[in-house]
Amino acid sequence: MPEPVVRKYALTVEEIFHEGGKPADVPLKKGVMLAVIENPFAGSYHEDIAGFMKDLEPLGVSMAKRLAEALGGAAVIEGYGKGAIVGQAGELEHGALWHVPGGYSMREVLGDAKAIVPSTKKVGGPGTRLDVPVTHINASYVRSHFDAMEVGIPDAPRAGEIVLALVMTTGARVHARVGGLKAEDIKGEDGLR
Repeated sequence: MPEPVVRKYALTVEEIFHEGGKPADVPLKKGVMLAVIENPFAGSYHEDIAGFMKDLEPLGVSMAKRLAEALGGAAVIEGYGKGAIVGQAGELEHGALWHVPGGYSMREVLGDAKAIVPSTKKVGGPGTRLDVPVTHINASYVRSHFDAMEVGIPDAPRAGEIVLALVMTTGARVHARVGGLKAEDIKGEDGLR
């Protein structure tokens, strides 16, 4: 399979101090690392596409390292998610190629993360926005970490491109207070609780 051809990267970090209540002692950081790549399958149907997932692994690891570093290092990351926007000459399944390399790249960088990495994908043109879901890295049922980050790039994806996204956060939503499993009560046995 071909090696991914990158047109551009974009890295965004948000610092959230409050959502209307008292400012947090330590702001929540949310970040996204985006890569705009050429879609090697754009324009026609290809039966065998799965091998491209392996080719995406080094790109995923590089993106995960850059994102974790921008947020303060792997040790402070508590939430994650991933997504892909496929240009209009591609198909939704091309975005699904990001599931394995996107998820495992973050697990490699973050160490012993146990929870499944939530994901989303869609087909769209330049400027398409995507809400990437986020959960706690070790337990999907930690309600305080249910979140999302809207991502996108004004000039991407072009018809023959894919925008790949990794999202990480440093903690719970600011002012989280709807109960459920708390991060400090995670058992760490199954990626859920």
